[in-house]
Amino acid sequence: MRNAEIIRTTGETDIRIRLELDGTGKNEISTGVGFLDHMLTLFSRHGRFDLEVTCKGDTRVDDHHSVEDIGIALGKAFDQALGEKRGIRRYGQQLLPMDESLILAAVDLSGRDYLGYGLEIPTQKVGTFDTELVEEFFLGFVRNAKCALHLRQLAGRNSHHVIEGAFKSAARALREAAEIDPALAGEIPSTKGIL
Repeated sequence: MRNAEIIRTTGETDIRIRLELDGTGKNEISTGVGFLDHMLTLFSRHGRFDLEVTCKGDTRVDDHHSVEDIGIALGKAFDQALGEKRGIRRYGQQLLPMDESLILAAVDLSGRDYLGYGLEIPTQKVGTFDTELVEEFFLGFVRNAKCALHLRQLAGRNSHHVIEGAFKSAARALREAAEIDPALAGEIPSTKGIL
């Protein structure tokens, strides 16, 4: 079983995450940030990751700490669940249409962190959610999952659709990259012998 449980407690947030990479998309999400709950639910379903997330954060200040710290904790969960990364495909990509939006996600589970962030979200808010926090979430994620993730917006005028497309395409790309490739017979997919 490729799974992980992460507990992260700081002066700003108290987070618990359970992740099963080889799941069916079951989820229980309660972050205190409604829009992020929606995005993580989509992430779980489209990646077919079983995911439980709870967060008690200082949302009386704003949503920044909760969103960033959940990204950090989810990245740690992916890193832990992937282990040595034996037999994984390593690379994944998804070009995803979301109504008028078109989002490309490409990932390399390389052991090195990089975020190529190419989203141009038209508005500063979706409801009460600060759209600049999308980048903070993905930065926290890649730094701790130790992966390279590129997100490119090829089209899109609706902020909700752009962000939703990013979460869905990232999930599908991660699912592909994390899949076990029977042809690899448990090998680590790197000439270095380590990822």
